[in-house]
Amino acid sequence: MRCSLLFAVLLLSACCLAQQDAPKQDAPKPDAPRQKEVSRPSTPDDTQESSSRDTRIDTTAPKDDAKNHPDSAEAVSDLEAPPSDGSDVQEFHPWNPYKANKDVQVGDYYYKRKNYKGALDRYKEALYYKPNDAVATFRLAQCQEKLGDKEEARKNFEQYLKILPDGPLAKEAHTSLAKLAKKD
Repeated sequence: MRCSLLFAVLLLSACCLAQQDAPKQDAPKPDAPRQKEVSRPSTPDDTQESSSRDTRIDTTAPKDDAKNHPDSAEAVSDLEAPPSDGSDVQEFHPWNPYKANKDVQVGDYYYKRKNYKGALDRYKEALYYKPNDAVATFRLAQCQEKLGDKEEARKNFEQYLKILPDGPLAKEAHTSLAKLAKKD
């Protein structure tokens, strides 16, 4: 056992010494001539232009696009409207289904403890991170019903039925809608 350990230490030492004595191939030789740096020829148009509006690529739709795709204007209408601050930057909501699921879980926790306002905020946040989430929409409607906001509750129960018309909570959504209709 000692002999094999001693042999391993000696072998490791020999390898380390061999690496230290080996010439480095990456380092340039002192007597080798240096290569000249290649420079790009400058042109009159090479003025290092910025990414301003004057140098943008034309991304307008083709000439027959409206005729070939008649319903496309509705799909992109919200993207064509300039932001209110005058910039051309389009902001999108972050899509994070994991955060949305966690918000639904925390909303359920608040709902079970009859903290409907806290649950309402969590379900709204879940819909921010995952729009058209069926469960968050349904639970949001339940909270709004408990808090007395019948019109918003009705809208969200109907929204749930649009998302999942035959979903697991559809029967309960129809019952709640009928109950809200009777109270009016």
